[in-house]
Amino acid sequence: MTSNDFAKRRQAMVAGGFWPDRLLLDYLDALVARSPEATAIVGYRAGAGETRLSYAELDETVKRIAVNLARAGVASGDVVSFQLPNWWQFIALHLACLRIGAISNPLMPILRQRELQFMLNHAHSKVMVTPGVFRDFDYGAMIAGMRAALPHLSHAFVTGAPGASGFERLHEAAVDEREAAALFAARRPGPDDVIQVLYTSGTTGEPKGVTHTSNTLTSNLIPYIERLHLTGDDKVFMASPLAHQTGFLYGVMMPFLLGCPAVLQDVWNRKVAADLFAREKPTFTMASTPFLADLTEEAESRPEAFTSLRIFLSAGAPIPRVLVRRATEHLGATIASGWGMTENGAVTVTRPEDPPEKTFETDGCALPGMEVRAVDANDKLVPAGEEGRLQVRGCSNFVGYLKRPDLDNIDAEGWFDTGDLARIDAEGFVRITGRAKDIIIRGGENIPVVEIEGLIYKHPDIGDVAIVAMPDDRLGERACAFVTAKPGTSVTLAKISDFLLAQQITKTYLPEHLEVLEALPRTPSGKIQKFKLREMARTIKPAAR
Repeated sequence: MTSNDFAKRRQAMVAGGFWPDRLLLDYLDALVARSPEATAIVGYRAGAGETRLSYAELDETVKRIAVNLARAGVASGDVVSFQLPNWWQFIALHLACLRIGAISNPLMPILRQRELQFMLNHAHSKVMVTPGVFRDFDYGAMIAGMRAALPHLSHAFVTGAPGASGFERLHEAAVDEREAAALFAARRPGPDDVIQVLYTSGTTGEPKGVTHTSNTLTSNLIPYIERLHLTGDDKVFMASPLAHQTGFLYGVMMPFLLGCPAVLQDVWNRKVAADLFAREKPTFTMASTPFLADLTEEAESRPEAFTSLRIFLSAGAPIPRVLVRRATEHLGATIASGWGMTENGAVTVTRPEDPPEKTFETDGCALPGMEVRAVDANDKLVPAGEEGRLQVRGCSNFVGYLKRPDLDNIDAEGWFDTGDLARIDAEGFVRITGRAKDIIIRGGENIPVVEIEGLIYKHPDIGDVAIVAMPDDRLGERACAFVTAKPGTSVTLAKISDFLLAQQITKTYLPEHLEVLEALPRTPSGKIQKFKLREMARTIKPAAR
């Protein structure tokens, strides 16, 4: 996006009242002044119990982290990467970055060396923050082993580590109030400065760094709050990873706009979640289909645990409509549907008052400030109800891919081509029907198909490979690999899994079913006909998985 294009966009967004020109810090400061002792965060950490922070305690912690990051050499515009679970440290670290004009780069805890090396080098990350050991994996050792391949990384801080490398020293060391005030005044970012880089898997096999500003993120939250009738009397429960845009927008940021507590769960366990619901009484959550399925099953035996829940917004993966109906019955809450992307947050959301046919059969209509349209191969609008490529534009669209403007897919009129296929009815309700881009969404996690196919091709026994989505009732989709074996060899799922793990990829990206064929279906020009493979994958019986 050129400076002129952005200037035009800013003028339109401000004139329309969509860009508020406020930072998350403004909401925090107001809460500290109004209700310093009120609870800001309830963080449940598996095996370690709960941590509760008031707004005053959080503000003081943020202040210390910010000053000490600056003392460590973090300058305005530097990228601070953090691979943290849903812990209070995640929220405090983002706020600290805002205080000194640094850019937050949250990274999913599931990522390993291969993905991290690319992302940290691509972003020129100055600082990396990780847990010590989390879920039996030593993150500190992983990063230590990668330091030689990370020339831009100046510091790696590890939670719980002793000495100078311990994250605790950032928030435990006292700071001078005058030094902090002067630093924060000098470093305060503008509402259109980039404050977040989130990597998303693309079709090229190379992750793309989605960049957002305070205005693009906050402008998504304001209409979202209004659409769902949320208020300061609500309480947000977030078990979706905070390093996802879902967790970041609606678990990290939204509670400050509402002025309500955030209840965080770091390791998903439906029974623990039910305990947290029973004890903390949250009223709202947003997560993908597996979370909804698990809570629905738990509610069948413990309905009393969920009496506080008003709204569950399910998004991030295809939502079986039978599940929405079951969840409505057993959770006793409004089940809302939505669709969005890392690039723009929630774009379409159903209203609590929408009739069942809209709630159960669509992904909602566009939030104020956002527009959606479906177009054909020539970018012409398709009639209502017909399938087309889904495009969106408006206030919460991102401001470009980091260092890759050639991949932005935003035309001169501001329309972003999502790569998804959809039908839009006469009332503006969207139903996602498929994806033009080659990505599998497993429980809300994007699997970079092209990259994994490329790695499997390296196996000495593989002739051809193609990976497609295999429908799954709980996760929405799983990855199914169709392969041919070279003469005189045999291929098994275990062999492929071991080979991929040796390439240091995350287990989430592993194919979960294998079909060995004599030949893959191809067009006359030699292109693999994935639509035929998808048809085959839909016939696989659950027992075969």
